Amino acid sequence: MTMGKRVFLLVMDGVGIGEMPDAEDYGDKGSNTLGNLSKAVGGLTVPCLQGLGLGNLGEFEGIEKNNNPLASYGIMRELSRGKDTITGHWEMMGIVSEKAFPTYPDGFPPEIINEFEKQIDRKILGNKAASGTEIIEELGEEHMKTGSPIVYTSADSVFQIAAHEDIISTEELYTICETARKILVKPHNVCRVIARPFKGASKNFIRSPKRKDFAISPPENTLLDMLRKNKIEIISVGKVIDMFAGRGFSKSIKIKDNNAGMLKVVELMGSLDRGMIFCTLTDFDTVYGHRNNPEGFARALEEFDRQLSDLILEMRDDDYLILTADHGCDPTTPSTDHSREYVPVLLYNKILPPRDLGTRDGFWDIGATIAKVFEITEFKKGKSL
Repeated sequence: MTMGKRVFLLVMDGVGIGEMPDAEDYGDKGSNTLGNLSKAVGGLTVPCLQGLGLGNLGEFEGIEKNNNPLASYGIMRELSRGKDTITGHWEMMGIVSEKAFPTYPDGFPPEIINEFEKQIDRKILGNKAASGTEIIEELGEEHMKTGSPIVYTSADSVFQIAAHEDIISTEELYTICETARKILVKPHNVCRVIARPFKGASKNFIRSPKRKDFAISPPENTLLDMLRKNKIEIISVGKVIDMFAGRGFSKSIKIKDNNAGMLKVVELMGSLDRGMIFCTLTDFDTVYGHRNNPEGFARALEEFDRQLSDLILEMRDDDYLILTADHGCDPTTPSTDHSREYVPVLLYNKILPPRDLGTRDGFWDIGATIAKVFEITEFKKGKSL
């Protein structure tokens, strides 16, 4: 096995770069997260990402094309059906989901809700597709009076459960979510159950940072399982571990926001001799994309760019930095959901000559690249960058 090599995989959650050919099938025609938000705010200032070659992947106001980029740059097309966080992450690690996870735009059927209420011994409120911030404003007071958890969904395959921390403790909410997770298997096979605790007073409710995802387990081994089998240390920073139902990681660190995530990655670089840090930065998506806030999205990207410079300064010659995204989440469209988009991929190594990677068929090229770095020959999917 190769000793000393390290990979830093950073997923910019929701930072898509333009509609895929089938975007209209998902209601996402015209979506271009990075392109549209850069126009909406009058241009982005991201010198590090520009230096790496991000501007070579499309027309993004404020991000110029670079004839001498530091990184190899390309575009990735998702092969999986759907536009969910899990399908994107799974595909990076080798699993293409040929059938989209089920969605419930009209709410969940009685056989699910009745069994759920029976098992948790509580009635529920909601059971509809809704914005997370709007539904707690709508039903928060009734929830506090009745103790009934709020159940809602979105355009994604999610069963979300909101509860005020003073009414249902976070730990109890997690237990309730575990109950839902056991119910939501085939034939329904819902992709994620999400705990959504909130706090505050009526008309001023705010969501707590104690969100937790309970994902369905991958149907087969991923690259992460193979890395673990070969004793490669893999550290999850953020919610990545939840996307794989805990499988394959040697260590997991929770973070409260993007800033904390980047600080933690840089800190971990000081002690990791060999292995991979896999970090998903969710603020772009959850805080700004879903809330149609291009200004906040832009500020978050610019702050990330500054911290990315710090990370690159700490890299060794045999380190590999991979930057990508899992889907789009265009904050300028009427929709507050994910969008079916191409995503960027940037591969940086101090010695590797930069090149145009073109348009890649499948996110699993990331997995193939990591497998090549660590000489994992059993991973047979995708093509190394």
